[in-house]
Amino acid sequence: MSNSTLKILIVEDEPLAAAQLSAMITTIHANVEILSVCDSIESTVDWIKNNSTPDLAFFDIQLGDGLCFDIFRKVKFETPVIFTTAFDQYTLQAFKVNSIDYLLKPLDKEELRFAIEKFKNKNSSQSNLLTSEKLESLLQAVEKTTYKERFLVKIGNHLKTINTSDVHYFYSFQKGTFIKSAENKNYLIDQTLEIVEQLIDPNKFFRINRKYIVSLNCIINVSIYSNSRLKIKVKNAEEDDFFVSREKVKLFKNWLEGESI
Repeated sequence: MSNSTLKILIVEDEPLAAAQLSAMITTIHANVEILSVCDSIESTVDWIKNNSTPDLAFFDIQLGDGLCFDIFRKVKFETPVIFTTAFDQYTLQAFKVNSIDYLLKPLDKEELRFAIEKFKNKNSSQSNLLTSEKLESLLQAVEKTTYKERFLVKIGNHLKTINTSDVHYFYSFQKGTFIKSAENKNYLIDQTLEIVEQLIDPNKFFRINRKYIVSLNCIINVSIYSNSRLKIKVKNAEEDDFFVSREKVKLFKNWLEGESI
């Protein structure tokens, strides 16, 4: 492996993160070829079906159109995989048990180097191939994921917990992240919207745009705003209307129908 070209597939929906990962890999391994960077479940499935098998793949767990595990449900892929994720909620110990590595974002160069070396050392024995048995174990671990039940907020010199079930929506405002509660109060929380999105149940909450994550229970009405956008009315909203961004309209409709995202 040391004298041959290491052919790599990257699955990452954030262009900057994909570029950074590619750059780090090329500085760690002298002879490497990035075969492709896919940014969705659909594009990855299409690429796998129409291209030769890479030596190694990096998969971001959370993609814009769902969890990357859906890729393995749609197409056979037994290439060694190193998973990347910004959050450790996916029972990541299961990845180690199955001899599949993972890296937490932001990626650390030395940890990346170690993961690649681990792959190279184990490659001859094929012990870290993503077999159907290992995939099943991973999927079972993911399905056991628990979501955040409450958030801690500070009110003056006092601390209070807000049950996630009592949140109508999360929103960003002036570099802060807030909760709008069922009692029509606003609470500042420590997490960013990006982190909140990963901590809460995706069947109950949906991020409609960069500013808002809304609860299914707080949606009063959904209407067509234009050919490519939707407008929703939300309980206790500071603004009259919330808009679903164009790129999320299809996912939002699927979410309303109860489909997994």
